[in-house]
Formats: sequence, structure tokens, C-alpha cells
Amino acid sequence: MISSNLICFSRKLMAVLLLLGMPLTGVIAQQPAAPVPAAVTAPAVAPVEAAAKVAPALPAGSTAKPGWNVPPKWSEVEQTGQHASVAGRETSVLIEDSGREWRVLRNGPLTFYGGIVILVVPTILLLFFVVKGQIKLHGAPTGRLIERFNSAERVAHWTMALSFVALALTGLALLFGKHVLMPWLGAAAFAGIANVAKVIHNFVGPLFMFSMVVFIVLYIRDNLWRAYDVKWLAKFGGMLSGEHVPSGRFNAGEKGWFWMGVVLCGTVVSVSGVILLFPNWNTSRELMGEANLVHAGVASLFIAMSFAHIYLGTIGMAGAYQAMRTGTVDEAWAKEHHELWYDDVKSGARAGKMSGVAQPAAGDD
Repeated sequence: MISSNLICFSRKLMAVLLLLGMPLTGVIAQQPAAPVPAAVTAPAVAPVEAAAKVAPALPAGSTAKPGWNVPPKWSEVEQTGQHASVAGRETSVLIEDSGREWRVLRNGPLTFYGGIVILVVPTILLLFFVVKGQIKLHGAPTGRLIERFNSAERVAHWTMALSFVALALTGLALLFGKHVLMPWLGAAAFAGIANVAKVIHNFVGPLFMFSMVVFIVLYIRDNLWRAYDVKWLAKFGGMLSGEHVPSGRFNAGEKGWFWMGVVLCGTVVSVSGVILLFPNWNTSRELMGEANLVHAGVASLFIAMSFAHIYLGTIGMAGAYQAMRTGTVDEAWAKEHHELWYDDVKSGARAGKMSGVAQPAAGDD
């Protein structure tokens, strides 16, 4: 009875000493201990000691146990095959690296260099206009008009042009709005603008694609490259020197816009736009991200190229806007800017209506 009391007392004393942090070597040696089977203690001690050797040092105050609460490495998780009960292209993908790469490219090089291109081109055109002014006719108008574009050609052009402008404005708002509009208008106002821009962009896109196909069909014949286009390119159409350089219905600059702008850039933005419009076509997220980068990058180049076309078709060249607005140009304008086409129409080699005196020539009463 006394022995069991001593054992109980010694255990309580050991517990108190443990709490006080006192050394136990001498105390434990003087007290008899109840035998404990080795098979019970060994498995409990060995894993803790092994974990203590492997686990890194824990910060002060941490409640984590050695070897526990170790976060997984994403690289290891990504390399491990995943399985989902729902079948699909990406239902078993736990980590999508392409999303992070898309964000870095979209908010970094794409917006930076795309913004530079879109700003540089109109700046150059503005300087050109300040230095050279509007390109005017060297001679006086004759008052005789030649049909340059028929009704179908003008409808196709204006449908594509207006839908392009709508897509350009909404696309620029979505691409650069977070950097330009949101700091100025605030997050709530920008969210509303972005939502409206997205709806307009999505619904106007198919109209642009349809009008672009019609436009290409109607205009491709007169945009085929000819030998005389080389001379026009070599002299840049005489825009800097003022020299008269003959050309067909469309000069080499207009043909470059047709093939590189409308056909090439228009096709790329249309195909990538369709991918973005219909994600339910079993499209992967990686392909969607790539399509978005290609769409925004080529669209930025497309917009920059369009500035030159818009400039020459409005304030840059006298009489150019009238050609697409009314479909007719003065005989003097046709001969000065597109002499080879004018010769073909006048000789009857190609169809083209020529009217009589539709407006008085300059200086007439």
C-alpha cells in the first residue's frame, strides 16, 4: 500500500518538475518506475524522432507538429495525374499555367506595345498634315463626273467601316480601359462601360465579318497587283515630292491596306473572335487565352493601319471622301490620282458611267 502511494507521489512530483522545467535525471533515478512494455513505447517515439530530424525548424509560437501541415508544392501537384468523375476536356486539370501566362502578357507587353503603336501612327499623320497640308488637285475641276463606286460597293464599304469603328472603340475600351478609363471614371462607372462595350462588341462582330466577306468579293479584282504598282511604291505615290504617279483604280498603298489590313488582319481577328464568342465549342482555356492575345494584338495593328486609310479618305486628300459618299469623282481628280483607271473608263475598256456637267467648274459663273 505504501509502495503504491510512493509511486503515485513520484509521478505527480515528476509532472510538477516538468512544468517547472527542472532537470529530472537525479529524481527519476531515485524512484522506482512501473515496467512498461517496449512494444508499446517504441512505435510512439520513433516516428516523432524521425520527423524531428527531417522537419524544418518551426517559428516561435507555432502550434504545428513536426512533419505536419506542410503545404504541397504546385509543381508536384501539376505533375501528378488528376481524375474527375465528370468527363470533359479539362475537368481533370487542377492547375492551369496558361491563365497566369495570359494575364502577364495581356497586362504587360500587349497593352504596352499595342498602346505605343496606336498612338504613334496618328501622331505621325498629324505631323504630316501640319507639314504638307491637304493633298489638293493641281488643276481645276472640269465639272464632269465619273462613277467610281456603285451602290453595292458603297453599302459594303460603309457597313464594314461603321462596324469596324464600333468594334475598335469598344475593343480599345476593354483592352486599355483598366489603365486609362478606370483611374479617371472610377471602378463602378468603368464596370458599366465595359459591360456595354462587351455586348456591343459581341453582337457587332458577326456583322463586320459578313460585310468583310462581301467587301473582299466586290473589290478583289481591282486590288490584284500589277507591274505599275512597283513604280508607285518606289515613289510613294508622289505624296512627298508632289510628282504625278499613274495608278489603276486603286494605287499600291490602297492595295496594301486591302491585303494586309482587310484580308489578313480582318481574317485573323474574325477567326480568333469566333473562338472567343463560342467557348462552348469544347474549347480549352489555353486556346481561349491564346485567341484573346492574338485577337487583341492583331486588332491593335489593324486599328493603327486604319488610321492612314481614314486620314487619306477624309482630310488628307481633297475629293477622296466624296468618292465614297456619292460614288462619283471629278474627271480631273480621276486623271490626276488614278490615270490608268481613268483612261480605261474613258476608252470604254471597262465599265464606268461618265456624266455631263453636273456641277460648275471652279471660276465659272
